[in-house]
Amino acid sequence: MKRRTATNTLPNSLALLGSPTGSRARQVDRSIRLVGWLVVAAVLMVGGASASSAQDVQLDADDVLEIVRGAWENFRGRTSYGELTMTIHRPDWERSVSMRAWTEGSDQSLVRVTAPRKDVGTGTLILDDRMWTFAPKINRVIKVPSSMMGQSWMGSDFSNKDVSRADDIVDQYDHRLLEQETHEGLVVYVVESIPKEDSAVVWGKEILKIREDGVLLVEEFYDQDGELVKTLQALEIGRIGGRMMATRQRMAKTDTEDEWTEIRFDELTFDVDLDPSVFTLSNLRNPRD
Repeated sequence: MKRRTATNTLPNSLALLGSPTGSRARQVDRSIRLVGWLVVAAVLMVGGASASSAQDVQLDADDVLEIVRGAWENFRGRTSYGELTMTIHRPDWERSVSMRAWTEGSDQSLVRVTAPRKDVGTGTLILDDRMWTFAPKINRVIKVPSSMMGQSWMGSDFSNKDVSRADDIVDQYDHRLLEQETHEGLVVYVVESIPKEDSAVVWGKEILKIREDGVLLVEEFYDQDGELVKTLQALEIGRIGGRMMATRQRMAKTDTEDEWTEIRFDELTFDVDLDPSVFTLSNLRNPRD
């Protein structure tokens, strides 16, 4: 279509030269064709460049799966140790909790409270799909049933499942690319993740926004009716532990105003050597670190 426009427009504009005949006509005709092809080439080059820069790269299901997997692996690593602060905000109060956390792979996690004083020693241990909490005030380890994994963790907007950062989203969901955006000059993949038919998960779907360097910018959680329930959003991004990642995240529920929970990573180290005894019930009750 562009070629017809170029070749049809040029002769009309050159008609002002008159109707040449003979050799002069052949010379003008060659000139018309040359100029015409140059204009067509220019139009195609400019048009092709614009289409290439604006057109999203087509990714198949396996490609999208690897994008999701990469984001979760970027967050956890083989092993990790971190020191973090959780701030729970409500309209009439706010409290902060300092914690230490250890992880190994996607199925072992230990989180222990270090402040405030009244909560020191409170801990959470996750092994595969099993979870225990330790309450030092009553000196008791409590096993959390699977039916309560979706419940609030320590009164925050994070659920017990969120704390584990389990990779259910990787293997128990089907993923497809909805669109691409940009963030700070980097491509952002907007992914729709829908649970597989036989998956025992809470959510009806999730929407992920993952930057091309593996940083998870947004994670939206939808119920079975397709209603947005809560959103995890990266507020600050930086290099920590040798990786670019969200260093401050906020979880907020859709139906509650001015209520949110933030996690800020103060220190994070990946691929550390951890003793197997770290992820035990004995260590949960009687810390060895």
